[in-house]
Amino acid sequence: MPELDFDTPALKRHRKVRALKDRSATVGIAIGGCSVILAVLLICFYLLYEVAPLFTGANIEKESSYALPATESGPSLYITAEEQSEVGMRVAQNGDIIFFAVADGAIIKQVKNPRAEKVTALAVESDVSHLLALGYEDGKVLLVKHAYKITYPDGVRKITPQVEYPYGEEAVDAANFPITKLSVRDSEEKLTIASMSEGGRASVTLFEKEEDFLSGEVTLSESSAQLPTTQNALTMLISGDQRYLYIATRSGTLYEYDLRNFNDVKFKAEIPLLDGDTQLVSMTYLVGKSSIMVADSSGRVSQWFNVRGADNEEVLTFIRDVKQPTGLTSIAMEHRRKGFATLDKNGMVAIYNATASSQVLDEKLSDSSARLISFTPRANGLLLEDQSGISFFYVDNEHPEVSWSSIWGKVWYEGYQEPTYTWQSSAANNDFEPKYSLMPLAFGTIKAAFYAMLMAVPLAICGAIYTAYFMAPALRRKIKPVIELMEALPTVILGFLAGLFFAPFLEENLAAAFSVLVVLPLGVLLFSFIWSRMPQQIRWLVPDGWQPMLLIPVIVFLGWMCVALSPVIELNFFDGNIRGWITNDLGITFDQRNALVVGFAMGFAVIPTIFSITEDAIFSVPKALTQGSLALGATYWQTMVRVVLPTASPGIFSAVMIGMGRAVGETMIVLMATGNTPIMDFNIFEGMRTLAANLAVEVPESEVGSSHYRILFLAAFVLFVFTFVVNTIAETVRQHLRKKYGSL
Repeated sequence: MPELDFDTPALKRHRKVRALKDRSATVGIAIGGCSVILAVLLICFYLLYEVAPLFTGANIEKESSYALPATESGPSLYITAEEQSEVGMRVAQNGDIIFFAVADGAIIKQVKNPRAEKVTALAVESDVSHLLALGYEDGKVLLVKHAYKITYPDGVRKITPQVEYPYGEEAVDAANFPITKLSVRDSEEKLTIASMSEGGRASVTLFEKEEDFLSGEVTLSESSAQLPTTQNALTMLISGDQRYLYIATRSGTLYEYDLRNFNDVKFKAEIPLLDGDTQLVSMTYLVGKSSIMVADSSGRVSQWFNVRGADNEEVLTFIRDVKQPTGLTSIAMEHRRKGFATLDKNGMVAIYNATASSQVLDEKLSDSSARLISFTPRANGLLLEDQSGISFFYVDNEHPEVSWSSIWGKVWYEGYQEPTYTWQSSAANNDFEPKYSLMPLAFGTIKAAFYAMLMAVPLAICGAIYTAYFMAPALRRKIKPVIELMEALPTVILGFLAGLFFAPFLEENLAAAFSVLVVLPLGVLLFSFIWSRMPQQIRWLVPDGWQPMLLIPVIVFLGWMCVALSPVIELNFFDGNIRGWITNDLGITFDQRNALVVGFAMGFAVIPTIFSITEDAIFSVPKALTQGSLALGATYWQTMVRVVLPTASPGIFSAVMIGMGRAVGETMIVLMATGNTPIMDFNIFEGMRTLAANLAVEVPESEVGSSHYRILFLAAFVLFVFTFVVNTIAETVRQHLRKKYGSL
């Protein structure tokens, strides 16, 4: 017998080529794996890079400081700046209005007090409207509005301040006593002015506006009402809708009057605002004129707004508060956000956000002589007046409305009856309070995945068990590719069909959808029992393993029968309207595009994934195990349950987790087949909004770098973490099952 030579040149070359291929494959696989890991890490780091600014505090830097413009006019009663933070405006103690350059304090324009009388009170309608009310000793009130005209001579921006008198240069009669406290509220229909004397006498004057249809001239019709004397009164406020008047005393007692019937102004309620011996410092409206911010001498700022009670009556309710360690001297509201700043007696300035209930800055900006602070319109600047003059500070505070509690906790929003989890990122008006709770989106993601898996897992696993273990090989080779082909169907098509066809069909045949859950299993069992009792000559006509084909016409018939009998079932058991019965009798809200539709549609999309992996896992169980079990006397079913399924359990669990990951990340089906409403309700007849669907809807519309934009990146990061955790758990359990049943 000739000896084999393994060292021939051809074999050596072959071994070298094979070794080179092995090394190349090893290096290529390692590079590919590391690249995937690196790509995933880069995605994670990029998401964190976009999210991180949400949780950084505010920064403040001093830009300029100068003596008080027009010092001879006295300290400021009110100070502000225009949109570009280039021109400042202050109302001096003598009633003069001084416009000055924010950069260096140079006087741009000075408007003298239009009346010879001394200004005894000042009220600001709102920082946004620029309307001011000046009160005088003779009981008259002059309404003044500061405005800014922007021109571009020679291509250079020029801001020209001006003073307007929207109700004429003559003061209006508001009271028959010297005014020391004043409040004003203006709208398109009416103007309301509340006045008070030093002794606590108070009156309210209403000016109803009537516009001539032809000339456009507006005439005012006046009516007045006297109020009871309030001892020790400090301040007063008219509500934004001009329905209520609030008078607060120094001790913190609030008296509320109802102005809805001006011919009969009624006392509504007495509300204690403060605790203990603290004194009231300030009471003013937050932007939007819904929330009243109350500052006291202990350093506490509390938020109050009206909440409808059981009798549908509005009740001024305490919502939340923040506190500094020392007493306050001034408080300033942001013009466009729910933020405010406080100034204490030591010159410390703190900036807060009311919605997030968070402090974003606390820094000493002056000495104890500081008396007044004010935000610029964009909240990127802060004006501070003290004994030395005015200082302007640049404020970097981009995302004050975001905090851990506002994202994951319940928040009591303006106009709501109680704290809620709410996602509402935009609205039609500028007074909108952003609602960035991710809880409804995370809940909707879990809800959609749960109902999809509830439908998909039993069908996919049971179908895979039968296909891999009981079905005829020839039929298996046809069935499996068909089911796997379902995975190639675009999800946007499934979402389109679910939203426009299946959702209305399901609503019209809701009784059929529930009756089929009972009729179909019973019908299949009944047919199987009848088939088992058929003569052998008939049963032998169908080859072994092909019996499932007989069920196709049975299932189609039973489904058609349930749909056909749906009106009869509704008429006899639900008074002809099952949807009305669910809503009225059970008290369950019904939405056409709901979780039931998502369960069917998304379950249909997930079934091929779970089926294919499960079927491969079961089919890959060594035949020797099956044959050995059968040889020892076990039945096919016992072999399946006690031998095949435990051995294939790692693969089955992986299939379920991969299907769940697909359901969690699904976008188009959820987007098109649900109402896309971010609510927290596990009701199967209600819709939801998922993290993925929310990203698809709102990312294209969000402003780059805004809080909304970065919150969406945080939602993407949460989705990333969720899928990472699911996959990690899946791999851990799979390895455990592999070790446990690997000995089989």
